[in-house]
Amino acid sequence: MLQLQIDYKLQDKFDFSLWLSAIILICIGLAAIYSSTLNNSTASENFEKQVIWAVISIIVFFVAYSLPVNSFKMISIPSYLLSLFLLAVVVVIGRRVYGAKSWINLGVFGFQPSEFAKIGTILALASFLSRRNTNIESFFDIIMALIVGFIPVVLILMEPDMGTALVFIVLILTMIFWKGISLFGLFVVLSPGFVALSSLFGIYYLFGALIIVLAALFFFKKDIFFSGSIMALNIGAGFFTDYVYKALSPHQQRRIQSFIDPSADPLGAGYNAIQAKVAIGSGGLFGKGFLHGNQTQLQFIPEQWTDFIFCVIGEEFGFFGAIIVMVLFLIIFLRIFRIASIAKDEFLSLTLIGILSVFIIHFIINIGMTTGIMPVIGIPLPFVSYGGSSLLVNMFMLGIVGNIYRTRKNFL
Repeated sequence: MLQLQIDYKLQDKFDFSLWLSAIILICIGLAAIYSSTLNNSTASENFEKQVIWAVISIIVFFVAYSLPVNSFKMISIPSYLLSLFLLAVVVVIGRRVYGAKSWINLGVFGFQPSEFAKIGTILALASFLSRRNTNIESFFDIIMALIVGFIPVVLILMEPDMGTALVFIVLILTMIFWKGISLFGLFVVLSPGFVALSSLFGIYYLFGALIIVLAALFFFKKDIFFSGSIMALNIGAGFFTDYVYKALSPHQQRRIQSFIDPSADPLGAGYNAIQAKVAIGSGGLFGKGFLHGNQTQLQFIPEQWTDFIFCVIGEEFGFFGAIIVMVLFLIIFLRIFRIASIAKDEFLSLTLIGILSVFIIHFIINIGMTTGIMPVIGIPLPFVSYGGSSLLVNMFMLGIVGNIYRTRKNFL
């Protein structure tokens, strides 16, 4: 009876399903990294490095898990300001990788300030939105929330790193939606992005999107001045996208072009996407076996241990291996959403939703681009892809989730 009571108390304080899902994903990632770097002399040390980062990340998880839960609100503004400083520094002195100055070297190791900035932005935005006098229906408060969120986005676009900027945009919009914005408020926030995305496909798509926005404004029946301002904002977003597109590095432009038409450059920008689909499709139900994937072992996909690691899993472990990975992510998503739904403190609930949105958008884009339904924009798969900065930040955020679960009854 005593043992049952101890087990119950432990389960009441520690979310084992969340923890075990992440640990299994890390182990799957280590296996895939080992396989994908086995025959690559320039990346032979990546497996050992990732093992070290995995051990450190587990320690980081328990540090975040053990902190007083109120400390996250206390560090929200300092961590946000520090992240802005680091993002500004990396634009000036950062190491350029694949056309983006997104890394700062620390001896033999390097880190990405944009990874750390995820934590700072989530905490700062949660702190602002949870203030007593914040009214998310107020145009001023919406603008202020967007400013808080989009300052790091602008700095990240200056690197330029379009994929990470997209992650930030999604987390900002998701947190504002969770705060309780109305349908019209959500339309005001989302419509410029819809118009901007449509403009990438050509001038006719741009005009079509603007007609849809105009029809929506008639539907909401707001005053002419306010509606005109929203329409002007959308027109500006559509034409500003062309300026941003031209400011991107050539390889990022080619990635967008290959998404619109993958066959346009099959040996260039579209090569990775095509080879990834071949690898996943050839895996069948059960895969070709660990260390026996043709695409993987013959290195058809450059640096497949990072953004394209899911194709290694699909080829060597097959459909069932891929499904296991997706189920583990689904468990993590559902657990975080459940905890966010029952959290009584608004700051903590918003923080959880911000963390959840980061994990989900990484998951959707990474798997989407390896299967050819999303553009190749360089987004790693959380807990699985090679990368110390990403793994440490992901486990820290998961530690925050575990911490809020542990202290959830303190706010009842």
